[in-house]
Formats: sequence, structure tokens, C-alpha cells
Amino acid sequence: MRLQHLSLVNFRNYSRLELALPSGALLLCGANAQGKTSLIESIYYLATARSPWTASDRQLMNWRAENDALPYSRISAEVRGKGEVITRLDITIYKDSQEGARFRKDIKVNGVKKRVVDLLGAITVVMFLPQDLALIEGSPTDRRRYLNITLAQSDPRYAEALQTFDQALQQRNALLRRIAERQGSLNELKFWDNKLVSAGSVIIAGRQRLLRELELLAQKVHRELTGGDETLEMIYQPSFAPTAKADGQLSFSVLGLDLHRQLKPAEIEPQYREALAQTRREELHRGITLVGPQRDELRFMVNGRDLGLYGSRGQARTAVLAIKLAEMGWMESATGECPVLLLDEFIAELDARRRAFLLERISHASQSILTTTEPDIFTQDFLSKAAVWTVHAGEITTAQSLP
Repeated sequence: MRLQHLSLVNFRNYSRLELALPSGALLLCGANAQGKTSLIESIYYLATARSPWTASDRQLMNWRAENDALPYSRISAEVRGKGEVITRLDITIYKDSQEGARFRKDIKVNGVKKRVVDLLGAITVVMFLPQDLALIEGSPTDRRRYLNITLAQSDPRYAEALQTFDQALQQRNALLRRIAERQGSLNELKFWDNKLVSAGSVIIAGRQRLLRELELLAQKVHRELTGGDETLEMIYQPSFAPTAKADGQLSFSVLGLDLHRQLKPAEIEPQYREALAQTRREELHRGITLVGPQRDELRFMVNGRDLGLYGSRGQARTAVLAIKLAEMGWMESATGECPVLLLDEFIAELDARRRAFLLERISHASQSILTTTEPDIFTQDFLSKAAVWTVHAGEITTAQSLP
């Protein structure tokens, strides 16, 4: 899979951009605030319908366009996939004249209007950011977001379940508060419980499968990076402990077992329903759903120690590098196509050995797009094979020599 053509209108600091993108490695060079990261962001947004840096679509619009009669921003692309089939993707962000200052987005695939979940998977990406250390050092929300974005791109059923679950969770929490205020009925909970359990069980099973498969790939990379001195483990901690036989045995809570015994959604559903029933009194008291994938946690262990609690910054960087490289391999295996790799100033965060290791690994990708303010940190071998472009004030010079 590769991005063949990219078009931006009023996106960040690009008023207009038409760009034919090469296969293989593309290095975008330039000073800060020139548009390198914005280009990377537009591709990520095209793949996921969300920005890695802001939750507000309004902030993606070029500031010069805000005073237009009909302000809008558009990202369009042609993606070449399996069998050389070309897919046309378009996302338009615009101000809804019927709802004041609210911004909306329209999504089209091959000219046909689609939902966000229909867009996911049309182009798959793996993004490397300095902020990826949040996987180790950040909040459980950061780790759940990582799982969701990875799985939603590769598994349509997971993407649908996640959307259904988020909507049902919001409605169920609102109902719990109404019941506590004597404005709702307990009988109404059954409908939302069914929605939550059905979708949530797909999410839990999907996360378990991803982590089981990802751990094997990440461990191999991690051993290479550490000379075999360290072993990386991923410990999935669901908010309740479904078991393989629903008899209290072989629980997810047993260290490591969660990544070696796959449960089907149908096996998880009755146990999830029971967990909801057991916590109902407290849920009514607090007005919030207390069990489900919205409260799952993921921990990373090295030689049996929790990296988030006891690991060094160097160990955390090594683990993140191993995880992201494993994600590349997992995504290709899951979808049958190599994802587009996006690396925003990630290379600068690594020492020379890890830098060379990463550049060698991504050299085999169908397409990788990297940004840097320091092109001299790249190996000569990489630079000799990559397209090297200059970005300045929203203008891109497609030169084959370093600035």
C-alpha cells in the first residue's frame, strides 16, 4: 500500500498543495513550523479521521480560511493498494451554518459519502512520534487509545464495536444518573446493557488477540535491541477477569495467561453481563459504568519489572521502538499490505545504534515519510536511497539533494 497523490486545501499552514508522493523512503527537511509535521498529520488524519495532536477539527483549518464566507478544509488522496487498485479518499471539514460555530466533516470513498468506520482501513498507517513514550509513562487512556487506533485500522468489526460501545456507554451513564435522580427506570438498563456487553466483548477479545500476537513480534525485536539481556512482556489487565471456562479458573489475572489463551466474544459476554450485575448498586450510586473496556489497562514489563514504575528512560525508549516495529509487522500480517510509515522527528530521539537499527528496518517498507530538522543525523546509506525534499513556509521543493 502506498499514498500516490496528496491534495490539501486550507489545511494547517497549507493553502493549496498538490503532491505526487514517491514509493520507498521520503525525507522532509526544514526548520520548525514550516509544514513538515502538518503534512504527516494530514496523512494520519486521512487514515483515522482524527489528529494525533488535537481533538478539535477547527484547529486543522488554515487560519486564513476562517473569514471566508464558507470556511472549509479538505484532504484528498489517491491510494494504491492490492492488485494496483486505486482508491480515492476525501475528507472535508467545514463550519455548519445551521449550528453556529460547530465544525463537521464529510467523508467520501471513491466519491461516495461514507461513515468514519467505513474510512478506516482504506489506508493503514503506523506513526512514530517522540510522544510515543506515553505508551509506557502515560495514562491508561493513552494505552487504550493506542490499542483502539491499531485495531480499528485493521479490523472492521472492532471499529464498528468501538463506535457502538462508545455511544452505548454515554447513554448508559446518562441513564444511571437519571435513575439515581428518580427520573429513569431500572428496566431501561437492559437495552443498554445488551448493547454494551455485545460490543464490549468484541473489543476485549480483539485487544487480547492483538496483544498476544504483538508481544511475540515485539519480544523478538526487543531481544535484538538489548543483545538478549532483557525480555519484554505485555500484561493486559481487563477491568474484570473473564475466564476460559467461566468457572473462576484460568483467569486473565494470571500473569501472562491473557496473551496465550484466546477467548471468543461469546465466551466473554455472559461474564461481562454478570460483572455489570454485581456492580450495579455502586454504579447507581456513582452514576457511571464501572466495568468494561473503557477501564482496561495495559502494562509493559522488562525482566518482570513494570517499565512504567521502575524502568529507565532508555529502557522505555527501547521498548517503544520494539513495539512500534512490531506494529509494522503485525499490521502487514493482519491486512495483507505494508502500512504507510510516518515518522515525525522520531529519529532524533534515538542514539546512533538504535537509529541505524530503525532505518534498516524501515528501508524495506513500501512507503515511509520522515521529517527532520537535522538531515545529517541520517546514515549515508539511507540518504542515498531516499527522496529528500525541502519544506519551507508551506512550500515543498522536490529536490534530490540536501538543503
